Amino acid sequence: MNLLTICARGGSKGIPNKNLKIINGKPLIWYTLSFAKKLHDLMELDIVLSSDSEEILNSAKQFSIIKRHKRIPKLATDEVGKIDVLKDILDLQELQGKRYDYIIDLDVTSPIRTLEGVISAFEKLKSNDRALNIFSVSKASKNPYFNMVEPRLDGFVKISKSKQEVLSRQKAPEVFQLNASYYIYKSKFFELKKRSAITDQSLAYVVPHLCFDIDEEVDLLFLDFLLKEKIIKL
Repeated sequence: MNLLTICARGGSKGIPNKNLKIINGKPLIWYTLSFAKKLHDLMELDIVLSSDSEEILNSAKQFSIIKRHKRIPKLATDEVGKIDVLKDILDLQELQGKRYDYIIDLDVTSPIRTLEGVISAFEKLKSNDRALNIFSVSKASKNPYFNMVEPRLDGFVKISKSKQEVLSRQKAPEVFQLNASYYIYKSKFFELKKRSAITDQSLAYVVPHLCFDIDEEVDLLFLDFLLKEKIIKL
């Protein structure tokens, strides 16, 4: 049996009430809830929505297969990492006698994903005995070996990563950026009490399509435009 989690706080400093913002006529969270239902039709899953917000929890009422878990206040602050929230959900499910082989976590603020992509990533993780987890990534628009700099102590800047002198983007080592659309964990990941999703036994699944994490208002406007113009479909 597998568990699918959706974690959505009520508070957001960058974009207030971000998870409920209307995008092409639907609240942002609806796209992830709807996707979870579609995945449930293909895989054996329990689905849990965790939130400190009653309004967000009520948004899942139309999806009867989704369990709603009221998150305690200390797990709903900016300082708390996602791993702690997932462990809280697992602990609650274990109290109810549930045990899971894999945990699939879908991020509400990065809703551009496909069923084929999640299933392919899931199979990639299953086929690797040493791996603990896998997460979706995109090709990075900037490269720390070539065109990303960081400040030195003397006030000047230096290239972020210096392996050798790289004079063109094409010669730079390939790098990826996490797009936060989905993370998939083996249960052993949590048994080992890992604190970060990025470990020395993590795999990456490169998505072939546009995928971005919504951090600012312009990202919401961009997604709304893409959906209204039918450039992408969710």
